[in-house]
Amino acid sequence: MTKVRVAGFSISFDGFAAGPEQSLENPLGKRGQELAGWMFGTRMFQAMIGKSGGSEGVDDAYASRAMEGFGAFILGRNMFGPIRGPWLDGNWKGWWGANPPYHAPTFVLTHHPRDPIVMDGGTTFIFVSDGIEAALERARVAAKGRDVKIGGGAATVRQYLRAGLIDEMHIALSPVVLGQGEPIFAGIDLPALGYRVTEHKATEHATHIVLSR
Repeated sequence: MTKVRVAGFSISFDGFAAGPEQSLENPLGKRGQELAGWMFGTRMFQAMIGKSGGSEGVDDAYASRAMEGFGAFILGRNMFGPIRGPWLDGNWKGWWGANPPYHAPTFVLTHHPRDPIVMDGGTTFIFVSDGIEAALERARVAAKGRDVKIGGGAATVRQYLRAGLIDEMHIALSPVVLGQGEPIFAGIDLPALGYRVTEHKATEHATHIVLSR
């Protein structure tokens, strides 16, 4: 049965999922890249960027789980790029180059329609302008029985959490204090929505926590 999951979602000790002032130079906002430091040295990440080696163990296991078993992805527009407002042209095709890491249908939430973009490696970006439920319905069909990943950013995860549409969420709590940025849980009563901690493991790089409904 298809599950809706958030996985490999890094947050700071003070609860921010991205730094302030996202830009072309800082896709995750200022200092936002520090949040995913636990992942960069893993064998999974090194393989994803075409290199060998990397660490094994707990961090690598969670990093691998963060990209395995998904038949479709959902991203907020900020996760796709820094462009705001109407799509002025078709030049921007995401942060990742010609071969994005998704390798599956990837639905991008937007208020401005755009034709799908077929990329190398099996990724197709499909733009959805009629809400989170419509995007999830289409993603479930596209996933063909595999799981759907809500890939972020913070605002998109918050919308799906508030709607009670996420079955499982893996948080990597990084030993980083940002002070400001995009909060993830502010104003959200997780127990009232049915979420509880079902798994937790700590390493020197992060504390991994799984919330389930």
